[in-house]
Amino acid sequence: MRLLWSLPKAAPALLRHLVAYIELASLDIARAQREVLAELIAFAVIALCGVFALFMGCLAVVAYTWDTPHRVTAIVCMGGGFLVIAAAAAVYRANAAKPNPPFLASVRQAWKEDRVLIERILSDSE
Repeated sequence: MRLLWSLPKAAPALLRHLVAYIELASLDIARAQREVLAELIAFAVIALCGVFALFMGCLAVVAYTWDTPHRVTAIVCMGGGFLVIAAAAAVYRANAAKPNPPFLASVRQAWKEDRVLIERILSDSE
């Protein structure tokens, strides 16, 4: 029953905090969107340029070795080289992945801080 009597006293603060939580959540979501978009764009540019560079390099090797008996060997060596590079990149990506902050981390932190205040307000009225 005392909780109902303390509710009018705590309601404005609770509403302000609710609005602040919504703002923090929207900021976290916007930050996450920006980070994902930036990573996608960077990955797309790197991948596209890398594919064209590799294609042109392979084409140059095949053109250079076309009239020689080493053309099949050159093509097989390029394929093996790409396989080794892909494996090394996968290992590097697995080891170099940076830990991202948890989703809505600032909202969680603010809630931890405000929960103490809310408990204090509610306990004062008892």
